Amino acid sequence: MINPDHKDYSIKEQCELLSISRNAYYYEPKVSEFRLTLMRRIDELYTANPAAGQRSLQSSLLRRFGIKAGRKLIRHMMDIMQIASLAPKPFLSAPNTQHKKYPYLLRGVVINRVNQVWSTDITYIKLRNGFAYLTAVIDWYSRRILSWRLSTTLSTDFCEECTREAIEKYSWPDVFNTDQGCQFTSEQFTNIFNGESCSTRLSMDGKGRAFDNIFVKRFWRTLKYEDVYLKGYETVVECRKGLGEYICKYNDIREHSSVDGNTPSDIYFGRVKLERAA
Repeated sequence: MINPDHKDYSIKEQCELLSISRNAYYYEPKVSEFRLTLMRRIDELYTANPAAGQRSLQSSLLRRFGIKAGRKLIRHMMDIMQIASLAPKPFLSAPNTQHKKYPYLLRGVVINRVNQVWSTDITYIKLRNGFAYLTAVIDWYSRRILSWRLSTTLSTDFCEECTREAIEKYSWPDVFNTDQGCQFTSEQFTNIFNGESCSTRLSMDGKGRAFDNIFVKRFWRTLKYEDVYLKGYETVVECRKGLGEYICKYNDIREHSSVDGNTPSDIYFGRVKLERAA
């Protein structure tokens, strides 16, 4: 909200107009080295087993890494990372009255062509002295990553920008699937699909049903094990550059068994035809 380069108002004047202190504007939250290490280990354990809950993670952290952490701290770190166990929980279907929910449209649907179904999600990326969030849009049939964005905050903006870029480059899919995270249920995001030129139907995972969006979650796992965990990015700039290089490799060079040993770009652009539906 505050523009440090504003021509008419200084930062002090903008803070006064917004009724916040300058200390609040300049404050940069710091995360201890222990908590950063804890978050990385939780991310590794959760990526390997998304069904792991606080008790399981607490036990695995101590047994595998010698890290002692209480369940309350582990729960707090999971909240920051926007992850949760896949185990059933009470009142999973309780709606958020602030945001409209859309039904899941893909149960039992045969995916047999590109641009039939796209989906998006957000994942946590550990950096040396902090963390960032990655979102991406994937085409289900070809497994191609159509666009992506890296952000230091969990705002709706970077999700909207990522989705709009994919649409501008490749037009509208038949169905666009997301989870029920507040970034995707917000009016700012859903308004992307409310224009007269839009023929896309919105679909949302059932709450707690991670397998409803399995293709993008498989990509997160591949990305982390083949790139993020190996390289240990230190800064956002370095991470953005490295992820860009990996995603290009993932799309255009890496052979995928899920598309008969071809690359996602080969399938997406019709250079190779699959013998079966996805």
